[in-house]
Amino acid sequence: MLQRIQSLHLLGAILCSGILPFFLPLWFDENGFPFYFQGDLPISILFGFSALLSILAIISYRKRQHQFVLCRLNIILNVILLLLFVLYAPKLSGDPYVSKKGIGLVLPLLSIVFLALANIAIQKDEKLVKSSGRLRK
Repeated sequence: MLQRIQSLHLLGAILCSGILPFFLPLWFDENGFPFYFQGDLPISILFGFSALLSILAIISYRKRQHQFVLCRLNIILNVILLLLFVLYAPKLSGDPYVSKKGIGLVLPLLSIVFLALANIAIQKDEKLVKSSGRLRK
């Protein structure tokens, strides 16, 4: 359901991993041309899989435990994506005349923040449902 706060956080994660990488470059090469995520297959697969996991988490709104596990897997996937960027970073010199880092490098970090906020909201919902179940018995 889109009326729950974790759905909005998951939409933010979809935005960071599924839509914004098309518009924000990861870095600029030595000629000044932007490098987008489509130029590298592992990065493309990880961004796509991250967006897919976020969509699956939104769809499974009735199964809160399943949604929680999907968000955790997505956080792990985004950490792997961040580590992959760190591995590529030595190829990018810090010299401002050679290459510049783009704003797209922080997208997995933003996605991790949105997914962590969604997990917190999912846990709050789970506690609320469990507490209301105790009152009925």
